[in-house]
Amino acid sequence: MKNNNVKLVLSFLTGAAIGTGLGILFAPNKGSETREKIKLTVTDATHEISDRLKHAKEELTKTANEKKIAFEKKLDATLSNMSYKAEDIITSLEAKLEDLKKKNARLQK
Repeated sequence: MKNNNVKLVLSFLTGAAIGTGLGILFAPNKGSETREKIKLTVTDATHEISDRLKHAKEELTKTANEKKIAFEKKLDATLSNMSYKAEDIITSLEAKLEDLKKKNARLQK
């Protein structure tokens, strides 16, 4: 969802920059004035895109860290649960082994 928003903003900014550039090119100004306006427009658009990309990167990093923490918590809970189950299985097997030893001892007599 956020990726689509970033693409939408970048598309909008690109379209705005192209539209502004075309508007300036067809405006009735001197060449030096037109070049200066184009330079300013490109500089502004570059800064805007850079800021948007920086913000998107920060959001992505934040989201990735949140997902990593959530995954680690789930993994720890799963491993803990599996450890308890393994302990139950071992206890059960030990009890069965003890029973078998007793039966074997009776049969040996």
